[in-house]
Amino acid sequence: MLKKVTEEPSISWKNFSIIFVLLFDTLAWFFMTPIIIKKLLSNLSATNMQELIFLSAYSIAIIGSSAVGSILVNRISRLKLLYSWIILGAITSLLPALLTNFTLVHVLIISVLLGVSFGLGMPSCLAYFADYTLVDNRGRIGGIIFLITNLSAPLLAIVLSMFSSLVINSIIIASWRASGLIIFFLKPEEKMASETKRETSFMAVLNNKSFVLYFVAWLMFCLIDRFEWPILKDFFGDFYNVVFMISPLIVSFSVFIAGILSDWIGRKRMVLYGFVTLGIAYAIIGIAPGNPLSRYFYLAVNGIAIGILWVNFIFILWGDMSQPGTREKYYVIGEIPFFLTDIMQTLSAPLVMLIPAASAFSLASFFLFLAVFPLLYAPETLPEKKIELRRLRKYVEAAKKVKEKYVGKDA
Repeated sequence: MLKKVTEEPSISWKNFSIIFVLLFDTLAWFFMTPIIIKKLLSNLSATNMQELIFLSAYSIAIIGSSAVGSILVNRISRLKLLYSWIILGAITSLLPALLTNFTLVHVLIISVLLGVSFGLGMPSCLAYFADYTLVDNRGRIGGIIFLITNLSAPLLAIVLSMFSSLVINSIIIASWRASGLIIFFLKPEEKMASETKRETSFMAVLNNKSFVLYFVAWLMFCLIDRFEWPILKDFFGDFYNVVFMISPLIVSFSVFIAGILSDWIGRKRMVLYGFVTLGIAYAIIGIAPGNPLSRYFYLAVNGIAIGILWVNFIFILWGDMSQPGTREKYYVIGEIPFFLTDIMQTLSAPLVMLIPAASAFSLASFFLFLAVFPLLYAPETLPEKKIELRRLRKYVEAAKKVKEKYVGKDA
């Protein structure tokens, strides 16, 4: 007789709604803030170098304030920090509407404040996501939120571009940011004090061997992705417009599917698939750069691989490795490569462009395959019992169908 396999618990609608509002509001706002900075600089006829410096200051402010926020959350209530963080973001977003005359110094201050307004509470936001999701559904929920955010971000950018007035743009993004206070009416909960106030140091995170192995692979991917992008943009030429339009769609749906599969077959396997397929895509475009098929193959595979790696390294893995009360610092260090390599790209783009495209693609393929080695020694963060439970459930369902089929025939 076949036994019934216990169903996995799921997240409540209340917690899902709070997580969705927090992350969707924040990530969409993050996509809009660089647009405001660039508009401010264009009005002042800033040079390319000045734009690079200001955007780098924005990224540095994110990294620094994230570290501060992860320490601050051990001193005050996490919910108080999140509420204050959202209000700070709304006020900062209004600054371009409040000031009548701008100088480069004003824009630099606004850029730094926008970076702080994003970074200060982002570790707590992601930690809240990890605290109120289960290891069984963390990928699925992260994939859903990322899918909706990634599809919405271009639409929000189009809305901003429809208005040339900085005042209107500022009011739009400030209103958007303030809408995150909806969570106040949903009455989010705090974890137990003994959990939320648990102290951990950044060195303790870096002493976690599993964390370091995944972190090294993530850092290598971010470096390769950022350094290759200027070369790809120049190499594709007019085809870049196709990449710009189609790639976000591929990434969006890849994130969603990868989130589901990461909960089903494991994080490590999905991350390995992402690195290997992306390495193959770079190898093919390096071997046949003039073949249109290799370009389309790269476009499809790159979007799929980015979706796999983003959902795992931004949402899932650091939450799997940490415990409530320690997660902020895991997310702080885990997200540094994303912003740090962004700065390095802006500063190194002129030098990177000196490398021939075919050589750059071959090097990218080599380093991506090299990044697989740390992953081979990294443990699976999804418990093996969960994977086996799903396999057992699938077996039981298949056995039931076979039984019903033959019992029906005998009857």
